[in-house]
Amino acid sequence: MTNPDPHPDEVDCAAGPHPDALEVLAPREVPLGGPRAMTVRRTLPQRGRTLVGAWCFCDHYGPDDVAETGGMVVAPHPHTGLATVSWLFTGEIEHRDSVGTHALVRPGELNLMTAGRGISHSEVSTAATTVLHGAQLWLALPEDARHGEPRFEHHVPDPVAGEGWEARVFLGSLLGSSSPLPTATPLLGAELTLAPGVGLDLPLEPTFEHALLLDAGSLTVAEGPLAPGELGYLAPGRASARLEAGGEGARLLVLGGEPFGEAIVMFWNFVGRSHEEVAAYRADWQGQVAGDGDAAAADAGRVVADSQDVAPGRFGTVEGDHRRPLPSPALPGTRLRERH
Repeated sequence: MTNPDPHPDEVDCAAGPHPDALEVLAPREVPLGGPRAMTVRRTLPQRGRTLVGAWCFCDHYGPDDVAETGGMVVAPHPHTGLATVSWLFTGEIEHRDSVGTHALVRPGELNLMTAGRGISHSEVSTAATTVLHGAQLWLALPEDARHGEPRFEHHVPDPVAGEGWEARVFLGSLLGSSSPLPTATPLLGAELTLAPGVGLDLPLEPTFEHALLLDAGSLTVAEGPLAPGELGYLAPGRASARLEAGGEGARLLVLGGEPFGEAIVMFWNFVGRSHEEVAAYRADWQGQVAGDGDAAAADAGRVVADSQDVAPGRFGTVEGDHRRPLPSPALPGTRLRERH
């Protein structure tokens, strides 16, 4: 998914001391655009926190009645230096990308797209979808992986269950289940469902920082409650976290990873290491969507009408999607700052 903000904020994030208590990050609403604008709830990045491990972007959406919102229609757009993780609870999304992938995103199935040096893709909810509900997550790639070849991987995790709980581990390891997909940094990603009134001592990797995104129901972590849509941050050093589901039960995503030891620069759909690098990525994309390498023309609004006419460039061409590629927002008037 793209970052749909027409004027994305340059968020100046500082790494403050990690509190012993649960840190609750409230979401902000961001419209995807269009007359009926599907809205997502964004908890990463924000001023208080940029990263949880390598997780650097978290959009949570739905359940949305597609007849009312128009569903998801995200035209071809670029990415660099990151990997996208698509996870659905309800509905279906058609994914196409510039490495030739044509795949469907379905509930309980992981689509992992690694941008590396550059990729472009599109995402559109299918005609069969009546309710759309899920999460779109990004992972920052470390220096030794961020210039690699783009690729796409699909994985269907087998559920594991215990007394009153069920989990699907799509990255890393949790509750005796492991994903076979390799990651550039040590990571965890899982869906966890708790029955009404169930308590669980969730085992944690002490070297990881963790985040709990509550999708539905009610949940209390040992240190306090989480409301649906909120992201609860847990600092490294914990071997477990006590979770208590309310009367409706709870469904959440458990995210984690070793603290990301590199500063990054994020703007729109690009992750780099400096203002100059990100500006160069943007110029490459603007030139590509202008069809003739002329970034100034794209900035002036001259964008090709058909993605098939886009010169391949760094980001390639999304075959089979004829929507107009999304031009990049303008850079801010000041230098982009590093995020830690």
